Amino acid sequence: MVVNIKTWSVYLSGEIHTEWREEIAKAAQEADLPVLFDSPVTDHAASDDCGVAIMGAEEKPFWKDQKGARLNAIRTRTLIAEADIVVVRFGDKYKQWNAAFDAGYAAALDKPLVILHGPEHAHALKEVDAAAAAVCETTAQVVDVLRYTIRGELPRP
Repeated sequence: MVVNIKTWSVYLSGEIHTEWREEIAKAAQEADLPVLFDSPVTDHAASDDCGVAIMGAEEKPFWKDQKGARLNAIRTRTLIAEADIVVVRFGDKYKQWNAAFDAGYAAALDKPLVILHGPEHAHALKEVDAAAAAVCETTAQVVDVLRYTIRGELPRP
């Protein structure tokens, strides 16, 4: 019997307005999966204001956004590069350009990519989905993907 002692690093990218990350983390813990989760900064205000809060004010919103985006990219790019698996969630609110960028970045690094979105986004995200190892509609399916990947176990009925 082979015992898997590897701890897997999973980066959870995408929308920040629902509790999907917590659902996955809780279910993975309940399944006793050896997983460590990372994510971008999910405090929207902190993410938007980090650049000017740390490096000084900007008169134009464009430059404020540039400072913040570049600072956030340090975390995002590092954690995606270090991840064993990248999960990207596309939600119902907002245009999630950063999620699409993260999916593309992970694909460019040849990271196993799991995409999470509802069926209503299937057409709009068909190219993103085509780059993924798995496309899920629920957080439970994501946990089942992790369980199967890590332990080779199928979901229990």
